[in-house]
Amino acid sequence: MTPHNEAEKGDYAEIVLLPGDPLRAQWIAENFFESPRQVNGVRNCLGFTGKWQGIPVSVQATGMGQPSTAIYVHELLNVYEAKTLIRVGTCGGLTTKVKVRDVVLGSAASTDSAINTPVFAPYTFAPAADFELLKAADDYAIAQMLEYHVGGLVSSDTFYLEDPAKSYATLAKHGVLAVEMEASTLYTLAARFGARALAICTVSDCLVTGEEIGSEDRQSSLDTMVEMALTVATQ
Repeated sequence: MTPHNEAEKGDYAEIVLLPGDPLRAQWIAENFFESPRQVNGVRNCLGFTGKWQGIPVSVQATGMGQPSTAIYVHELLNVYEAKTLIRVGTCGGLTTKVKVRDVVLGSAASTDSAINTPVFAPYTFAPAADFELLKAADDYAIAQMLEYHVGGLVSSDTFYLEDPAKSYATLAKHGVLAVEMEASTLYTLAARFGARALAICTVSDCLVTGEEIGSEDRQSSLDTMVEMALTVATQ
């Protein structure tokens, strides 16, 4: 147990999906897991464990942003001995080629956060996805004929910006595809503690065109992400 998690050791599987939203974690458990059971409810940041196609799997909400994500990821890796962590969430496209409802597989994740500065100074660490997970997700997307992209994400600590497209323009020029709020910390901690990690994100809006998807499309996109994540993680 930890100050943020009431689960006992052994309550989490080695494979954990990481949505930000606690209700999304519950939805994943109820719709994809066999015999799901809740293992964490502290602060309503829900966690569940069950099986998928006979393989033990878990899901744990992280909340929004890197400080919150860092707490749950650190504890999953160091207290609960998780080995494979896959973020399933949404992102905002930074170029016109990344369209709403597309899937982005984050090969690496830049950030504007100072969360790692005390650890890596004077260096700037470049956190990246696990290659085997990334390759498996790429193969899955091709086989399923999905509209998807592989490339960089940027994990920002700020959601509301006066001119988001302008703020991220330099990153977009350097090939960064989309913005979200968690992947960089996930990749950093996975690298630090020898785990596998991948961020799979659906484009919910485009910061360049202003296009957005509705709640129904978000739900169907979540189906695709969860199925991809579970398939890739359990191979």
